[in-house]
Amino acid sequence: MAFLAQLGASTDELVDAIVGIPESDQETRDIFREAVLRLLRNHTYLRTNQFEVEDRLKGLEERFYVVGRDALADAFRKRLEALEPHHNKFTPDVFHFLLELADQPAQKTDLTALDALIEPEEIPTPKLTWKDIAREDGWVQERDIWLFNRHSPDSSDDEEVADLRTIASVESLTSASSVDDRAPRTALASAFKPQGEELLQQVREALSWRDASTKNGGEQPEKVTISTLQLVREVLFMLSGLPTTFFDADCSPSPLYQLQGISTEASTALFNSFAECGRKLAPLRAFSRRKAKSPLLQVFESSLQKALTSLDGKLARIQGRYVAIKEDVVVSLVGILTEVQPILKPLYALSDIIRQLQEERNTHGFRYLELLYDAAGMAQLQAHRDTYHLLGGLFLDCFQVYLKPIRLWMEEGRLLPGDRTFFVSESSTKLPLPHIWKGQFNLLRSPEGHLHAPRFLKPAIHRIFTAGKSIVVLKNMKRHAAASKYRATDEPKMDFATVCPDHLEFAPFSELFSAAFDAWIQSKHHTAAATLQELLYNSYGLLQSLDMLEEVYLMSDGSKSDALASAVFRHLDNFSSSWKDRFTLTEIAQGAFSASIDNYRIFAEIDPRTVVHSAIAGRSSVRVNLPAIRLGCRLNWPVQIVVTEESIQGYQTIFTFLLQVRRAIHVLKHPVKNFHPRGSLAATGPMGQYYMLRTKLLWFCDAILTYLTTLVLAPNTAKLRANLGDAGDVDDMIKAHANFVNRIIHEACHGAKLQPIRDSMLDIFDLAIKVADAQKVEMARLEKEEHEITRLSVISSPYTSPVKAKAKCAAATPKPKRRNDEDDDSGKENQGLEWKIKQSAKVNEGKPHHVLLKEYQGDFERHLRFVAGGLRGVARASKEQAAVKWDLLAEMLEVGIKD
Repeated sequence: MAFLAQLGASTDELVDAIVGIPESDQETRDIFREAVLRLLRNHTYLRTNQFEVEDRLKGLEERFYVVGRDALADAFRKRLEALEPHHNKFTPDVFHFLLELADQPAQKTDLTALDALIEPEEIPTPKLTWKDIAREDGWVQERDIWLFNRHSPDSSDDEEVADLRTIASVESLTSASSVDDRAPRTALASAFKPQGEELLQQVREALSWRDASTKNGGEQPEKVTISTLQLVREVLFMLSGLPTTFFDADCSPSPLYQLQGISTEASTALFNSFAECGRKLAPLRAFSRRKAKSPLLQVFESSLQKALTSLDGKLARIQGRYVAIKEDVVVSLVGILTEVQPILKPLYALSDIIRQLQEERNTHGFRYLELLYDAAGMAQLQAHRDTYHLLGGLFLDCFQVYLKPIRLWMEEGRLLPGDRTFFVSESSTKLPLPHIWKGQFNLLRSPEGHLHAPRFLKPAIHRIFTAGKSIVVLKNMKRHAAASKYRATDEPKMDFATVCPDHLEFAPFSELFSAAFDAWIQSKHHTAAATLQELLYNSYGLLQSLDMLEEVYLMSDGSKSDALASAVFRHLDNFSSSWKDRFTLTEIAQGAFSASIDNYRIFAEIDPRTVVHSAIAGRSSVRVNLPAIRLGCRLNWPVQIVVTEESIQGYQTIFTFLLQVRRAIHVLKHPVKNFHPRGSLAATGPMGQYYMLRTKLLWFCDAILTYLTTLVLAPNTAKLRANLGDAGDVDDMIKAHANFVNRIIHEACHGAKLQPIRDSMLDIFDLAIKVADAQKVEMARLEKEEHEITRLSVISSPYTSPVKAKAKCAAATPKPKRRNDEDDDSGKENQGLEWKIKQSAKVNEGKPHHVLLKEYQGDFERHLRFVAGGLRGVARASKEQAAVKWDLLAEMLEVGIKD
């Protein structure tokens, strides 16, 4: 049935994906669905299992390594990798065919046979060169053919001029050379007259200030006077990061130069002002030339280079005013300084960030994002618009790279291998499916406990982490594709124009970023959360599982819980040890809940730590044997993500306490065969005392049971359903369920603070068993005495003959019955009563029954006062929400306290 259900669901998805018929046309959809199902069911020729073929290929490769054929295994792997780009849908079939044909490949394969598959290399034909031609034709011996004669008017035809003869060397000919019919150029023909001597001299004179002369034999350098235009050019070069003469590599001014026409102090002040500008930019340029390996730092360096390139462009435009002069220009150093200060001020903030990064040790890759975020917010507060726009834009541009692992995690549930900047890590151990949500992935933290993530992301870390885990769970459910119908078409942009629009200029940068990032997160988070929640409710029956837990552990159905409890109590009262068998106990539990819960979903176990071997001792107290009974419910693994093992332990605690209360009520309400001696009244004497104590004990147990069912379990169960409906994601559902279990445990007086009060309650439950057992023992003793008196009176009567007396004694003595199951049970109970009579005689030697009941009455009053007073005191001293319930329970119990 599970296969058919899965086949039907897959068929529905296949029809929706291929045909695309709207849901309104249900009839057409059903026709296509039935046709596809019919084809799938009747199709007997399945395709080759490509995964099986791949496993067989890997196994074959491993076998080659195992038998020592490493070279064969390497060759096999090399050819598989070479075939990978040419893979198509028929490749698995071809591989399967070859594997079926293979006959002991590890023993019979010869690697030398592979050489036959190698194509022979073509030997290139040697090229014909002039050198080869000269060697073959003997041009070396006939050197005269290469003689070139220059004829002049004063030379004769038959005279050879040796000084004008030029011989071309045959050996210098190569394959690339060719015979040139033109006459070769000489050195004289290649000579040219240099030009631009005057221009070169003018340049040298203009740069004569670079060569600072010395006085007194070079001991004291002489200051060189420079013009304003020269200093402007050097300053602009220095701000552009170029080497200059006036400033060294550290942007310190040279003492050899002084500005013309002003005092030395004024010249030094101007030099120092521009040098300070260069020193502030130096860390920025040095950092931009680094070669980082991390993508997050690479984008930061790229952004810095873009900012510096923009600065260089602005400085170049300033230079252009003095180079390509189109109108009158006033050369002013103060004007230049005033003009470049607003341009450089945003870069000063960047330089401070770089300096802070370099001063800190062991910084994370995203540390500069935190500094940019803080600096952008501070620039906005200080009304530095240009700085705010530069830092804000730079921050959001770099943040785009940090968004990539976040996007991959939230959309695909995957982590980038080797990424040390992301705050999510995956466990190296493969955990069971129910533990994927809690243990497979974790948030990275520093040794000090700080989260390994930027500070500005901490409010959204939980939703990012939850969305990725939801995708991982959906993948394990094989329902990852179901999230596509919730996915937004376009995610919100995270650029500066979108995050910080002009009409929101006065809104804080942190608030603008938080709002934009929350919208971006919500577009991803809602997709996975909505899909997973829908599957938990509709496909995996979360609410039905909670109903089952409430019915089994919280005893929401009284009739079924009584059936389970009565069967267990019957075994205890009959001193039977069969209930300790987990199979018997499982059968009892399945029979009790068979009307509403499938049998395979319920099982029972016995905890040996709280089991006593003595059946009689185990029956006398609710503290032993009953806590050993542990019921279990088999839940779907996605439901176990919400209902954790810790929550099941809480359910078990409440189940044990309810079972203990029902045990006390069962003992008190168990029918006792009361024997009234002749002449005694049931409402007076010890019998009246017993009924009064029994009534009080029943009242106390009923009060506890009423408090648990009406004030603890019922309202908290309704609140749980409401909280699950309002939960935004699975973590909220887990938290809501964990809070529910925690609340019912504390309100049921099972917290650490109420341990003494809970022990007193258990003492009262044990007291109920003692009172019922004492009454049984007393009734057995009175009945035995009455039988003995009757027998003696019949024998001693003078009016009765011996034969009649013997007959009357036989009639007064109980007749034995046939042995059956009920007789066996009553026999065991009688043996228990006899044991109790003996124990009572030993423990309560010399104490009449009414004295014993009076002692029990005093114990009950003492425990009741302690429970009520303790609850009242703890409720007043505690600030927990359960204190209100404790105060109500104390008020309920104070009704039964005598003044």
